[in-house]
Amino acid sequence: MRQRNCAGGVVFVDNKVFLLRNDKGEWVLPKGVIRDGELASEVALKRVEHEAGLKAKIVAPAGETRYEFFSISRRAPISNKIDWFIMQAEDENYTINKEEGFQDGGFYPTSEAADRITYSQDQALVRLAYEKYLAFQKE
Repeated sequence: MRQRNCAGGVVFVDNKVFLLRNDKGEWVLPKGVIRDGELASEVALKRVEHEAGLKAKIVAPAGETRYEFFSISRRAPISNKIDWFIMQAEDENYTINKEEGFQDGGFYPTSEAADRITYSQDQALVRLAYEKYLAFQKE
């Protein structure tokens, strides 16, 4: 099985988190593949800006998720490991990158976003990341 290392961002503004709806109609978080020599944190920031047009800063690590799928184009199973980072956006101005296949997106109240997100491990990730985000806001 081919292993892919990825990185992404759980991006907050106040009590809202940023979500994207992809070409399959799934609600997801911005993320991308880590290429040779890149740091996970750099990739996460780049993908947040590329996919959502958001300027953000990393507040803390958020953990990792893993999932497996069958790639039709590669005709092989793929295992993705995603390193996630809690981020704070400068503001709520975003631009969905439709050329990347995203159909919709925006900032949603965290309680609503967790229910909207397609995958349960990403739902849990957002809930835990929000708790950490709030703790960092108090410091």
